[in-house]
Amino acid sequence: MFLHGFPEAAFAWDALLTHFARPEHGGYRCIAPNLRGYEHSSTPVDVKAYRAKALVQDVAALIEIIGAPLECLVAHDWGGAIAWNLANQLPQLTKRLAIINSPHPGTFLRELKSNPKQQAASAYMNFLVRPDAERLLAERDFARMWPFFTNGGTGGSWLTEATKDQYRAVWSGPAGAAAAAGAGLVGGCNFYRASPLRPPRPENAGAAAIELPREMLTVEVPTLVLWGMDDVALRPELVDGLEQYIPRLTLEKVEGASHWIVHERPEFVAARLANFLHAQ
Repeated sequence: MFLHGFPEAAFAWDALLTHFARPEHGGYRCIAPNLRGYEHSSTPVDVKAYRAKALVQDVAALIEIIGAPLECLVAHDWGGAIAWNLANQLPQLTKRLAIINSPHPGTFLRELKSNPKQQAASAYMNFLVRPDAERLLAERDFARMWPFFTNGGTGGSWLTEATKDQYRAVWSGPAGAAAAAGAGLVGGCNFYRASPLRPPRPENAGAAAIELPREMLTVEVPTLVLWGMDDVALRPELVDGLEQYIPRLTLEKVEGASHWIVHERPEFVAARLANFLHAQ
């Protein structure tokens, strides 16, 4: 199962779904749901409906329906936030965990509290929680959105016009004149609004007010972490100290790759996932 992040949708995994479904690559049954609030999934109005507990329950229920345990839960960005929690709370639902540029809550909390560089890199979160964020993001053909993909790494050479059209369709939300500008971004922004993990500000303590007990942070299932080191939003320091939470950790730092390594280097990601799936 593959879990996408912000500001994407299930289609972000199309290449890997096709790859791993082929008989010569394992013939896996591959599933990539749209997370709560994205595309055709339910989009509750109440921001509290996007808290971690509800997001984990969504994925856990889907896994139980299709048949647990999964061979592997693969996740990126916000999908990883859900996957880290699920692997901690319900480890029986997956045999393995693969995380791609999604910070572990323990190291993310540490860096948001103490690292000014990560605080600056995460400052965009304070924009996304604004009540008018969706409308502003939709202005001028989503002019504020495209820099999410083009800062760092390869400069977004994978972002063709056809791919942009897929994003536009997701971000625009339901078709029809009644849809508000950026209606498809409401759910994604609500993930940020519901989360206390954000850089501290004078008017909002954010991460500075949070303490997480160790038992909420440990992951016992075998875990692969692929980390594009040119990620401008998630600093390299976020992978420092992961081994204290994840005893069965395989960490690969990928130079020259950004937050969007899944799109920049799909063959590389597929190969590393295949090796992880076949490891004893």
